[in-house]
Amino acid sequence: MPRILITGASSGIGAALARHYAQPGVSLILVGRNAERLEIVARDCRASGATVDAARLDTRDRDAAVALVRRSDAETPLDLVIANAAVNGGNQEGQVEAEDVAFETADINYTGSLNVVLPSLTLMLERGRGQIVLLSSLAAYAPLQDAPAYSGAKAALVAHGLALRQKVGPRGVKVNVVTPGYVKTPMGGELKGWRPLEISAEEAAVRIAKGIAANRDVIAFPFILAALARTVLLLPENVRKAGLYAFRFQRRKRR
Repeated sequence: MPRILITGASSGIGAALARHYAQPGVSLILVGRNAERLEIVARDCRASGATVDAARLDTRDRDAAVALVRRSDAETPLDLVIANAAVNGGNQEGQVEAEDVAFETADINYTGSLNVVLPSLTLMLERGRGQIVLLSSLAAYAPLQDAPAYSGAKAALVAHGLALRQKVGPRGVKVNVVTPGYVKTPMGGELKGWRPLEISAEEAAVRIAKGIAANRDVIAFPFILAALARTVLLLPENVRKAGLYAFRFQRRKRR
């Protein structure tokens, strides 16, 4: 029976992934901060035949996160851990994001992910098998000036994940990084304006699951945005600024 732990499972991509994987013979540990929404997702997954444990947890609480991972793994070894919990942060009103917002964003998006990933990795390395997935963003490649802490945390997840993949792959543990573009979720909806090539959370879950099954190093989509994002930092600053101006103009036109 595959044993899968998903953080940020109460809504958005995390909830869509939980529902995607839910079927008879699958054991899910769903982690989230909103108990009510988390129970709705858990109920749907149970209705699809999966065995489900729902755990209300703030992944910033390192001791609680480590205890959850170890307890879940002791019951049945974890096969797949998806670190998805995240917040947008930032400030779209033209101001620099407040210090408390920046620290909270970094703590949830990066440190909170490590609080789950690293103890899981330790256990997987002991038995020489397992898979870990870190949910990043295309903002890791094309930083958003309205959300620098978010962009920085997502870039850190890419670098950390790919470095781990090189290190632990030969020891039987797979590591994958996901860098989606615009996905229609409650969190994504906080970013107002033009959202090119936006897809549903359900479609994103399908693409992510396919990439996980294929053990791709970086699961990036949609292709056009991913290709643009991954080359933007190679361009001279004046070209990037011109592109950003055009992008903002298009966003204003569509409001």
